[in-house]
Amino acid sequence: MFEENVPLALYTTLKAGGAARRLAIARNREDLALVSQVAAENGWPHQILGWGSNVLPSDRGVEGLVTINRARRIDIKAGGIVEADCGAGFQDLFLRTAQSGLGGFEFAVGIPGSVGGALVSNAGAYRNEVSTHLQSIEVWWEGERRWLDASFMEFSYRDSVLRRENPPAITLLGVRFQLNPRAPKQIYDDAREYQRQRISKQPPPASAGSFFKNVVDAELAKRIPGLTEGMVASGVVPAGFLIQECGLKGKRFGGAMIGSRHANFILNVGGASASEIRRLAEYAASQVRKQFGANLEEEALYIGDWDGWEATGLLAH
Repeated sequence: MFEENVPLALYTTLKAGGAARRLAIARNREDLALVSQVAAENGWPHQILGWGSNVLPSDRGVEGLVTINRARRIDIKAGGIVEADCGAGFQDLFLRTAQSGLGGFEFAVGIPGSVGGALVSNAGAYRNEVSTHLQSIEVWWEGERRWLDASFMEFSYRDSVLRRENPPAITLLGVRFQLNPRAPKQIYDDAREYQRQRISKQPPPASAGSFFKNVVDAELAKRIPGLTEGMVASGVVPAGFLIQECGLKGKRFGGAMIGSRHANFILNVGGASASEIRRLAEYAASQVRKQFGANLEEEALYIGDWDGWEATGLLAH
């Protein structure tokens, strides 16, 4: 059931980090519930990865058990109900629902990652969020499978209860969404526009997607020149804009680089270690703090053994 000491660079989009002490692959919800039970019985910390697109494992590795969730079933039911495995691709969810004439996930086109990962971080774009359409979640929790109302997740901007300190020890198995019919032309027109914008901004090398959350600060938005009227009105300042204004596009540290197209992407451009990537991210955050007085919060999650790590804001090994 388990492999030992498996490099997690093979399973993450940043292609960095150490090894999983134990690794399992779940191909359906039953497998995922079973390995969750085994981990609980043995007292192992349990980390679940979908597409590994929003995580940075420590160079020291990840203890306990890492499970790769490859349960990818998506069912379209009557009345706009959509049920999906949490290992299903977020973009695949868009494609299946669009083909059924259901709108709501147009923003997901081009977003790497799984449905489960999207829920953990309340993924979104273009003023849309995955939580908007969530009805309920199926979980493994305290030895049994059960369905919970969406309110359990306590969603906020790019956040949920599962991202916070001491989260409940649950495993996300499946989800139910409630979507509404929409004209196919409108669905695909919006999706094509979102995809066009992504292609123009997002870099091809290995990355975690947007590394930092945007800054929600109405006063900051009013005093920074160069923002769009919509950004000023909403009080949202893009993290990439702040990093760019610090002159950090293309900045490198070892094999890690801040994107030259979009400064909220930290790229592995040549065998970067997880520590190099994190140092560069923290350096960017420190420069934004010095210049704008704004605190950037990571959207990417650090997993594994980071004990003793000190955020210096300096580029040094």
